[in-house]
Amino acid sequence: MSTLPAFLNLRRLEGRIVALFLALLLVVQLASFAVIRTSIERNANGSIAAELKTGERVLRRLLAQEAARRGDAAELLAMDYGFKEAIGLPLAEEGTAETIRDALSNQGERIGASVVVYADNELRLVAATRKDAGRFLGLLQARVNKPGPGGDMQLALLDGQAYQVVVAQVRTPAPVGWVLMGFALDATALQDLKSLSDLRAVVVIRTGTEGAWRPLVSNFDTEAALSLAGQIPAAGGLFAAEVNEEQWRGRFAPLLEPQQPLAVVLLRSFDEAIAPYRQLQLTLLALTLIGVSVFALGAVLTARRISGPIKTLSDSAERLGRGDYKTPVRRHSSDEVGDLADAFEAMRQGIRSREEQVHRLAFWDPLTGLPNREQFSQQLALRLARDSSPCAVLMLDLDRFKHVNDVLGHAFGDRLLCSVAQRLQALQRDRGALLARLGGDEFVLLLEGADQAAAQASAARIQADFEAPLHIDDQTVDLGAGIGIALAPEHGSEVSQLLARAELAMYAAKRRQQGSMVYEAALDAGSQESLSLLGELRRAIESQELRLYLQPKVDLRDGTIVSAEALVRWQHPSRGLVPPMQFIPFAEQTGFIRALTAWVIEESARMTQEARRRGMAVRISVNLSTRDLMDQELPAKIMSLLARHGAAPADLCLEITESAIMDDPQRALHTLERLSELGFKLSIDDFGTGYSSLAYLKRLPVNELKIDSSFVMAMERDLDDAKIVRSTIELAHNLGLSVVAEGVETGKAWKLLAELGCDEGQGYFIGRPAPAQQFMDWLPSWLPPDLSHESLDTVMAGLT
Repeated sequence: MSTLPAFLNLRRLEGRIVALFLALLLVVQLASFAVIRTSIERNANGSIAAELKTGERVLRRLLAQEAARRGDAAELLAMDYGFKEAIGLPLAEEGTAETIRDALSNQGERIGASVVVYADNELRLVAATRKDAGRFLGLLQARVNKPGPGGDMQLALLDGQAYQVVVAQVRTPAPVGWVLMGFALDATALQDLKSLSDLRAVVVIRTGTEGAWRPLVSNFDTEAALSLAGQIPAAGGLFAAEVNEEQWRGRFAPLLEPQQPLAVVLLRSFDEAIAPYRQLQLTLLALTLIGVSVFALGAVLTARRISGPIKTLSDSAERLGRGDYKTPVRRHSSDEVGDLADAFEAMRQGIRSREEQVHRLAFWDPLTGLPNREQFSQQLALRLARDSSPCAVLMLDLDRFKHVNDVLGHAFGDRLLCSVAQRLQALQRDRGALLARLGGDEFVLLLEGADQAAAQASAARIQADFEAPLHIDDQTVDLGAGIGIALAPEHGSEVSQLLARAELAMYAAKRRQQGSMVYEAALDAGSQESLSLLGELRRAIESQELRLYLQPKVDLRDGTIVSAEALVRWQHPSRGLVPPMQFIPFAEQTGFIRALTAWVIEESARMTQEARRRGMAVRISVNLSTRDLMDQELPAKIMSLLARHGAAPADLCLEITESAIMDDPQRALHTLERLSELGFKLSIDDFGTGYSSLAYLKRLPVNELKIDSSFVMAMERDLDDAKIVRSTIELAHNLGLSVVAEGVETGKAWKLLAELGCDEGQGYFIGRPAPAQQFMDWLPSWLPPDLSHESLDTVMAGLT
């Protein structure tokens, strides 16, 4: 099967280089063509628009000149002696009206008038060249009383026909009557315009205000004029049209007042206007094709010059990948590819010299020279796979090692670890145990054939040996360690299982200060239960086992319920109601807290709309965790959840703990700013218990502070707590923030907080957390308690 040349194969570097070069050239050329074409069309349209505008002025001038010439003819008739003599005859005499009509006809035929009318001073018809001349008396009356709507062009509409109408007064020498001459509008002016320019024109008329335009006269053929009339836009002005498969640009201009249905359409051939540029475009196209051919040849040569040395380097890299570090990499050029070949050669030499070192680092601890975790795990796996006889794993963790590092430095700590390793090696030298360092200050022993008694005896020997202190330089260090023991196959037959259980026993021994301890199932029962609980939690949302609880917040000044805090409970099918502290921390650690937060926000949004349907307005506060604040997509996710239920950002208040903010202030600040811009109310929860920073508090876009209940619950008895609460309220108000107090357990606390200026309160005295629907049913029945009997004299005296 034949293959494509390298410069045509897009899977090869040579082909991609050629394709890239040609693609860039073609993009540039196509962009140039597009720009040139757009520029040509724009310039042509601009030139045509100016030409059409000039043509309109010329046409109006031609029509005005024609009207002036015809007006002169009317004046000439009015001053004709014979015409005046005929007018002077009494109308009663036989033949007088016929004599006047003959004079009118002679003059009208001589200058091409469609109708000539003579009327007396009262504008009554005396004689005319047509029997229907009475229709023109209205035009005569309009011309006598005021200038006609046609202006200098003297145009007028009568029964769907356009006329140029001129009027002259007859004097003998006193005014005795009026002469009107009407000329049906023809194509004379349009033909004159065509002879003066490249413009075409069509005079159009329409019946009614919404009727279609129809051609009246034009210098087009009839079919073309009809086609053009159907393309006139409703808005008038400049437009594009197609006539006889030719592109035209037109200008629509009314000939009478805008409300009169008579207009002219002037046209210029767009194809004819841009024809001179077409040859230039063809020339550019030919030059482009030649340039692409030359460029393609150059790209192929350049690609081959680059790809050849790279192919050689590729072969060398394949040899290195197969483990051949003996064959040197040769340099074939003096450019960057040659530098790359030198780098490959340096890499080959470096890999060859460090291969043994890397292998050692993979399986040996560089500090103590003991096997590391990986080698120990492999050795233990081999042991468990080939032999089912008992063995024991002892894991040891030094006491107070971090303190030694902090006080005496890490260098001293490293020397301490080496000394411990030497002691452990000396203790196990005659017993054939495998000793390894797992990391930090943790060591592990594999005791062959050891049962529980033998393992405990070995742990006792280590504890006894550690009773003798270590002497390093001038320092004396007392040793101590916690030792955990796991037995195989009793406690497991897998490496990870034995190490994990030995570690559990080790930490239990350290907690209980027992020195050493053998693993027992009770040690990780809590851990297994937690893992099982967390696994079930992942299914709790889908199974609708979570419950939304709401705890009310009251306005301390007027006693109205203004908001509520959202709390989540888990109604487990077999465990019952699971307390939040049994699953929230694990959800936080694993990141599942984001799913819980999303559930709470969606349910809260739904409940705000439920309250609104009941005629109540309740803002619900939702707690955000550290992981929520670190999620840069949090604002968009919350807006999506609100939109699902038709809720608005103002329906929620988002509460953030100080510690969550301080974990990563910059990212938290960015997320909070975006939430604030969207319209969410932001609150700092448990204020006063974290690592408060007034500098960050000033920068955060928050609206509210929540004073922790630990201060509120004791302030009736502890003046220091009362002062802290008062100072916090004043600080918040000075920063423009509202204040919510948690832990309002008594009426006295309510009254004291109101006296100190606190805005809202929350606590068991107001209401305990309740299921959301139960809260909604309870809310309308809420009445503020009577606090008039509560006395604050003692507390307030201490605060003054």
